Amino acid sequence: MMLPTYSAYVATKGAVEQITRVLAKELGAKAIAVNVISPGPTDTELFREGKTQEQIDRLAQMAAFGKLGDVQEIADVVAFLASDEARWITGQNIRVNGGIA
Repeated sequence: MMLPTYSAYVATKGAVEQITRVLAKELGAKAIAVNVISPGPTDTELFREGKTQEQIDRLAQMAAFGKLGDVQEIADVVAFLASDEARWITGQNIRVNGGIA
């Protein structure tokens, strides 16, 4: 999301994504997968801190599902990536964000 005052935040997210791609190449020969999860707004105490209910509602409506993410929804994707079913996935940024562009 391109929000005012988020420039340093988005720059670090971009750096993490590129490091993930490089590490995937470096560690692939050792059968080590490297991926990153980019969660959207997730309903946690930290997320709600300092925001009005109006701000939270506005962010929730940005998602295709019209709601904030749930911690378990993020954890499920992490568990999948750690499983054998994801053995052919590496170097990816998985956006678990409910369709927020």
